[in-house]
Amino acid sequence: MDVYGRINILGGRSVRLPALDVTEAIILDNDPLNRARSWARQGADYLHVVDLNAAALGDYQNRPLIDRIITELDTPVQVAGGVRSHIEAMRLLRNGAWRVVMGTAAIEDQIMIWDLCRDYPDKIVVSIDVRPDQEIVTQGFTERSGRYLEEVMLEMSSAGVAAFLVAEAGRNPLTEPLDLDIYAEALELVPEPVIVAGGVGTLEDLRTLSRLSVEGRKLAGVIVGREVTVGRFSLADAKQTAVAGQEVPSLSPRGGMNMILWADDLEKMSAFYTAALGLQEVTAPHMATRGQVWMMIGGSYLVLRKRQPDTPSTGGADIVLWADNMSGWGTFLAAQGLSVVDMPASRSGLPIDMKGVKDPEGNTVWVSHQPPMF
Repeated sequence: MDVYGRINILGGRSVRLPALDVTEAIILDNDPLNRARSWARQGADYLHVVDLNAAALGDYQNRPLIDRIITELDTPVQVAGGVRSHIEAMRLLRNGAWRVVMGTAAIEDQIMIWDLCRDYPDKIVVSIDVRPDQEIVTQGFTERSGRYLEEVMLEMSSAGVAAFLVAEAGRNPLTEPLDLDIYAEALELVPEPVIVAGGVGTLEDLRTLSRLSVEGRKLAGVIVGREVTVGRFSLADAKQTAVAGQEVPSLSPRGGMNMILWADDLEKMSAFYTAALGLQEVTAPHMATRGQVWMMIGGSYLVLRKRQPDTPSTGGADIVLWADNMSGWGTFLAAQGLSVVDMPASRSGLPIDMKGVKDPEGNTVWVSHQPPMF
């Protein structure tokens, strides 16, 4: 999942909109080019530049500045705001914009979208603002269109758009949870990339979005801005989380054996191994499972058993698992917010380097490449 850095431009300045209202804009930088360079230095995959004057006021004074951002940075720039005509889309693309984004104009003038997609394949992105009932709103969330997510996405997909930006209209990301049904529906409806157009309140939101999958399809990207600006998380954290959530690295136990751990709190331990390590809870094969949780690891099982009064403690046990992609696995672990211990071969006494994390009851899960001798 790619991470886009957002730059809102109003009156030649980079701003933040606390309430989607240009009259309440907070200035972040007097020179948006500085903001763009900052995103690029931090490693943003793409820049998402929004011309608020053009979008809200029909005033195109910021276009020369946007042209400079496109020209002076190597990071691809996607431009939104006030793209309401074939001529304006053409001008931005000819001046080097990677893609242009159309919102209200796309909903209201479908013939123009068909023409633009024909003339500029893989360059036209449609932005859709969706209410909880999946009705599309336009004009900056202020007008109800009477049209719904399914019909609009299928129509735009038929026209040949390059991607979709999807936003939840009116949701407060600080107090209200993500509506995953909207993004899941979008993934199910069309084959084009679906990008989350903001509204990420925390890294946990981002982690949830990165794991969302519908028949193997995942979200292609997320746009961040205020979240990073106010320090909820860094762009590096966002990228690490987005990458790690794309695919849980495959694991298998040492020797292919089943493993048993006694646990005081089955629910807590199961949640850890499911969420943090990506294991799948399954129905136990050919036996009763009362007081047990079976979890699939490759072709074997980790069995969590409820500790009985006469059962000795197993806290502090070591579990060794194999992973094909150690680099990806280390990134995945760190993205879950876990403290990862590196154990080089020189310290472990084994011919392998390992990475370890502690489970809630003090056991250590070690992960390594499988050496040939095993």
